[in-house]
Formats: sequence, C-alpha cells, structure tokens
Amino acid sequence: MVQLTDDCFRGDERLMPLDEALDLLAERIVPVVEQESVPLVSAAGRVLAEDIVSTRNVPPHDNSAVDGYVVRHADLPESGELELEIIDRAAAGHPATASIGAGQAIRIFTGAATPEGGDSIFMQEDTQASEDGTKVIVPAGLKSGANYRKAGEDISVGDVILSKGRRLRPQDLGLAASIGTETVQVFRQLRAAIFSTGDEVREPGQPLAVGDIYDANRFILRGLVEKLGVAVTDLGILPDDEPTIRDALDRASRDHDVILTSGGVSVGEEDHIKPAVEALGSLHFWRLAVKPGRPVALGQVGKVPFVGLPGNPAAAMVTFLRFARPMILQLAGDAKTAPLIVRVASAFKHKKKEGRREWVRASILTDNNGMPTAQKFPREGAGVLSSISGSDGLVELPEEMTQLEPGDMVDFISFNEVGA
Repeated sequence: MVQLTDDCFRGDERLMPLDEALDLLAERIVPVVEQESVPLVSAAGRVLAEDIVSTRNVPPHDNSAVDGYVVRHADLPESGELELEIIDRAAAGHPATASIGAGQAIRIFTGAATPEGGDSIFMQEDTQASEDGTKVIVPAGLKSGANYRKAGEDISVGDVILSKGRRLRPQDLGLAASIGTETVQVFRQLRAAIFSTGDEVREPGQPLAVGDIYDANRFILRGLVEKLGVAVTDLGILPDDEPTIRDALDRASRDHDVILTSGGVSVGEEDHIKPAVEALGSLHFWRLAVKPGRPVALGQVGKVPFVGLPGNPAAAMVTFLRFARPMILQLAGDAKTAPLIVRVASAFKHKKKEGRREWVRASILTDNNGMPTAQKFPREGAGVLSSISGSDGLVELPEEMTQLEPGDMVDFISFNEVGA
C-alpha cells in the first residue's frame, strides 16, 4: 500500500501554475513498492516493475523477406540474364538441406531460413522459372544482400526491449512474446475507493424529490480511474453525516492506495468531508491557476492519499485529467504521466484571463484544405455535462495567452489519449 509522509500535500495559498503543481506532485509521490509476477497473457495494461532484457536475437536466424530465389551475388552478370539450376526448396519451418554452389539457386519463401552459400534473394516476379521447376532465369542488377533479413535485425541479445515503468500495450505483449517471455514482473495493481456524498444525491433509477439530483460525477470518476488499470471499490453515496463519512474513510484507508471523491469538500455546515478527513489525517487545498476548476483538495487519510475534485462535472473532469491522473499514474509506477499533446489550428475566437491555464472543450473537424481544426463546443459552463460528452477533447491555452483568433495554432488533448 502507498504510504505517504505526514503533510505530503501541504501547499500554499497563492494561485499555483499547473506545471509547478505537477512538479511538486512528482517530487512528493512515490510509486507502490509491491511487485508481482503475472503471465504475459494477463499483463495488458499493467506497469512493468523491471526492464525486460532480451536473451535472444529476433529474428533468430537470417531469413527471406520475400518469395523468390536465393543466389550467390558473385555469380550474377553485369548485364543480360543468367540461367541457374534450382537445387532445393526452403519454406518457413522447413529449411533447405543443400548449400548453394556456383551456378545454383534455391527456391525460398518468406520467413524461411536462408541456406548456406547464398547471399542475395530475387523476388519471384523478377525471375522466370522453367516449367519443370529445375531452372530459373535471373536478370542483372540485383544488389548484394537484397531481400535478406539478418538475425538480430529487430532485437539483439542484451537489448532492453521494454523499460521499467512502461504500461504494457498489446503490441508490447507481442514484442515480449517474440523473445519467448512467459511471465513479467509488474507493480501491484492500485486499489482506489471512490464515493459521493449528499442527502440530495440519488442513484439513477431512484425517484427524485424536489431539490434532489442524480449522481453523475461518480460514474465519470469511476470510469476514468478504471481506464488507468486501477481496481475500484465504489462506496456509493454517503449521507451528510460526519461520523458515517469518517467511518467509511477509515475503513477504506486500511486496504486501498488512494481515495477519491468530487464535490462536498468545503467549509459549509453541510460539507462533512473536510472535518472527517482532518480527523483521520490532514487536508490541504491547492489553489490552481486554472479554468475550469476550483481548488483541488489533497490530503491523507492516515498515510493514504485523498483527492477531492470540484463538484461541477467539467471542472472535475479537467482537474482529474491534468492533475489527479498524473498523480495516480505515478503512484502506479507508470513512467509516462503526461498526455500526448498535438498541435491543431483553432476554428474559433476566444478571450481569456492572463496568468491562468485554461481548457476549452472542442471537437476536431476538417477544414476546406483537409486539415484538422478545433471547433469550440457552443456551451462553456463548468456544469454543462453535455459539453464533455459532445466533445473530442480539450484545447489547452497557456497562461500568457489573452486572445485566441481563428487560424492560431493551439495544443489539443484528445479524450481518447487520456482514456476519457
């Protein structure tokens, strides 16, 4: 289980730039130390706890890149054609037994081990074989070594093919399998507890009284956390009762690595999360220079980190993706915590306040020249949940910008990139 030092999340009261906040988290968060060995077939989405070093070459032997004929380059004429005797046949898994001598060739197929004596391969469409399959006519002009794949061309013995901290993708599993890997050493899967609070909050399907609302943020939060490969315990909706919340937090801290919620972390008479967390550990508010997003609550329940996100859906999602997500990835031992950001042209005008990072919900459209452009969602409020569902991602505007014009290049974070 993750164990943090006391007051790990203590910050200050000024508006903190996002990059500074992320740097502070990187300094203060340590990954889960427990490791386990899992079968390669079950390792998708897990984070490597140690390098995978190859003990063999890939491919393991010289082989053919094409269907054709293996020849000796020294036999080939400078011009004209040459007739060669076909002495053997090589297919994948069925190597030739003969060695190529002067004036000879061997029929070969893609992936087959190359026979001794040959050093170059003609593609079959560049040759003309006799009807009885005993002779082949080859032209001049073939480069020495043509269509040969050398042993170790892809991977050599001693190569680090996958590094510690890498989250394993399907193609990574294939790479590991290509060197014969059966099991991999990974960090233990993180365990997260999530919950909502509020006497007015209801589960979908329940009737609503006047003043009641359905719980939407918990479904967003659970999906985002699970996409990170984290095992989630959903504690449901807790009532506005400090002893009940405190008891749930205390029990969750015993067998989870992080606790998350959204909304309800304030100083009002009905906001009971703050005193409950403080009774069991500590709670600090990080005032980030961002929009959307109120202060993010970071604390500890005992030694287990607690994250309290804003209650408005757009603010909750943005602060999760750009702040909480990197923190959780670092806890999980993932070496890649920053999202891929691509540059696209803006198709809209936007005015913003200097000194804060801002995110605009946008979709990617194609302009008249076939180039991708970012189009702003027509409604911008932090509580407009449809703006998140109806967009492809976020346009990220830097602190120094005050005015955006159509055609300006902007940074874009796709929801697909961050599992949203």
